Amino acid sequence: MTSPTANVAAGCAAPDQSAPLPSSVDLAKETVITGLVRNAEGEAVGGAYVRLLDGSGEFTAEVVSSPEGVFRFFAAPGSWTVRALSRHGNGELAVDVTRGVNEIALTVANA
Repeated sequence: MTSPTANVAAGCAAPDQSAPLPSSVDLAKETVITGLVRNAEGEAVGGAYVRLLDGSGEFTAEVVSSPEGVFRFFAAPGSWTVRALSRHGNGELAVDVTRGVNEIALTVANA
């Protein structure tokens, strides 16, 4: 459910996760889940695979966090799970989101 933007990383079909939201995004109608992946020490984790799972746990979308650890999904309002997989470990967070920008922080750690 990621929304295409004009800011596409060179050689990669995924939008630049740290780029500003395009001006065409109407936050009165869109739901954006965005955040930062951090390790247990609080440092940003770039290159993490961040997955969006629906309310039943089904895979919906995946992006790779920017070098600054930033990720973004365009979704519907409701209950979601955001899961990050990285060389620093894994993390998961259940969120309830509404229209507009919903900012979250996701910590990854080795089990």
